[in-house]
Amino acid sequence: MSNNWIVENLVNAFETWNQKLAEIWQLISTGPAEFKGGAVWATIVAINGGLKAFGYALVVLFFAMSIFKSTANFQDFKRPETVWRFFIRFLAAKTVVGYGLEIMTTLFSVCMGIISTAAGHISDMTSATVSLPQEIADEIESIGFLASIPLWLVTLLGSLFITVLSFILILTVYSRFFRLYMYTALAPVPLSTFAGELTSSTGKAFIKSYLGVCLEGAVIVLACLIFSAFSSSPVTVIGTGSAVTRVWSYVAEVVFNMLVMVGIVKGADRIVKEMMGL
Repeated sequence: MSNNWIVENLVNAFETWNQKLAEIWQLISTGPAEFKGGAVWATIVAINGGLKAFGYALVVLFFAMSIFKSTANFQDFKRPETVWRFFIRFLAAKTVVGYGLEIMTTLFSVCMGIISTAAGHISDMTSATVSLPQEIADEIESIGFLASIPLWLVTLLGSLFITVLSFILILTVYSRFFRLYMYTALAPVPLSTFAGELTSSTGKAFIKSYLGVCLEGAVIVLACLIFSAFSSSPVTVIGTGSAVTRVWSYVAEVVFNMLVMVGIVKGADRIVKEMMGL
């Protein structure tokens, strides 16, 4: 590493960004059951199993509410089709609550297949990492002490901004990961609403919302691909003017590319809702 403080500051900021990208790749390519050796998943499965009894009780409640609100009188039950309709709904709701964990795991596996297809264009995050070009480093090191003073402020602000963006990025991805856990743990409660005609919309909304969270991973991978394309393009700096201007132009371009990626990742849920109607 260079002994120049300005170069070292930028390199450290880029290393922080690259480390967070590596963490993102690990999170996206890891299922909830494998995260942290499966310890967290075991707790989620235990909570899901504990809420099944409560879910079954809600199935009976919502089913009874559906019967009383959907039939003018019990004479309707003299028709076999009415009895079968309610019986099938009750059985389906009970099955969904009982096998909710397996259903959600299957949905996640399908979405992981979509993510794997999108991620097939990159084997890891190496192509999306950022490094300080040697020409910029040489430009900085060639500047005298007095002339380098403005560069301290430029690189300090740029490095601080890059570090903040790095943590915003990883926190957003972690948020998506933990939402998957919360959806899975509490699944028996919203899934029980399928037992009633009037409450089934809640269960449908829950499934759509869960699918949306799963598909956010595909948007995050695509954001990495876009950032990789931006990063691999030649760095453009102003050819004339002071060294401060040229370095500032480079830092501004890098920060802009990072802003594009962070903006897409943070808006992944909105993008999925707009594209899929979830």
